[in-house]
Amino acid sequence: MRPVNSKVSATPVIRAYLELKHLSKDYAGEAWAVSDLNLAIREGEMISLLGPSGCGKTTTLRMIAGLVEPSAGSIMLNGNDVTVLPAHRRNIGVVFQSYALFPHLSVFDNVAFGLRMRRVSGPTMHDKVRQALALVHLENFSKRQPRELSGGQQQRVALARALVIEPTLLLLDEPLSNLDAKLRETMRDEIRRIQQELGMTAVFVTHDQGEALAISDRIAVMRNGSIVQLGTPSEIYRTPASSFVAKFVGRVNVFTVQSHHRSASSMILMTKEGLKFTIPCDRASSIPGEILIRPHDISLERHIPDNSDAASSCNTAIGCVSRIVYAGDVTEYHVRLHDTSIVSEVPAALRMQLPEVGDTVRLCWRDDDLHYFDD
Repeated sequence: MRPVNSKVSATPVIRAYLELKHLSKDYAGEAWAVSDLNLAIREGEMISLLGPSGCGKTTTLRMIAGLVEPSAGSIMLNGNDVTVLPAHRRNIGVVFQSYALFPHLSVFDNVAFGLRMRRVSGPTMHDKVRQALALVHLENFSKRQPRELSGGQQQRVALARALVIEPTLLLLDEPLSNLDAKLRETMRDEIRRIQQELGMTAVFVTHDQGEALAISDRIAVMRNGSIVQLGTPSEIYRTPASSFVAKFVGRVNVFTVQSHHRSASSMILMTKEGLKFTIPCDRASSIPGEILIRPHDISLERHIPDNSDAASSCNTAIGCVSRIVYAGDVTEYHVRLHDTSIVSEVPAALRMQLPEVGDTVRLCWRDDDLHYFDD
């Protein structure tokens, strides 16, 4: 009998394909656009840099591309230090927000531009351009000029031009911001399909949290030049690390906690509106702070008066419907309570007797769905 190996094999270490180490950038002594940023991206991963305007996400992408020189730190790509390497020697494909197509060149020549710069010619160039255009479903548009294309088609040409050089890394700088809502969704899915089909490592910059949640393997939420949380879309949305992340990624109801009462296993937090929230003691380290609840985590029902004082109960509120917003897959109910308004989202598929404006309703939520952040 063969001896049993008693050693437990160690978890294999996944080497980062792109690694940013202490990356920083300042402009002429002004505030840091990017400050001591560290990020490791796995091969074949699509990661989004998400944040408001001015948070440093585009500057970070341009440093990766070699279009902006870092003030400090290093950029490692597939094991090689490319920090000071010129952009044209990094073999990185970039899709810009403005598409940056050459207006005097045909679709074919726009896509072939990078190959010609690399001195690829003849049948090889034609085959590569044809394959790139087929990948974005534009094989029949090669002779058109950019002005003869729709916005979505121009975006596809820009994507084909970035892919035709077979880049080691694909960078996308808010590529969907100029498209209408429906086309944005279509192109978002196309970009994800192509990225997964090719197994390409990609960095996607956006300020749209819906795009980031839908397209990413992981999301790096940025603020003031730094990453404040890195995780999967589910982790970012369901377990935000800060009040900023919770408010930026998705909608929330926000309540300011003014006082509390601690018991053996839980803590009751009270707001100026008289609302009471119950959370475990280990989730609230200090007072005051903020309670955040997502609208879809608040259930709504018609209030039937009884002898119990529901208004004084924990994780419950009674108010008056002041506004109803139909949003297709959900209906938003704005419920007035004293000097504040609470938003509850009811799925369209939920069969229930829906209240009208002016009706009194009961709102309920679970303590597991509360997010508490102290000052």
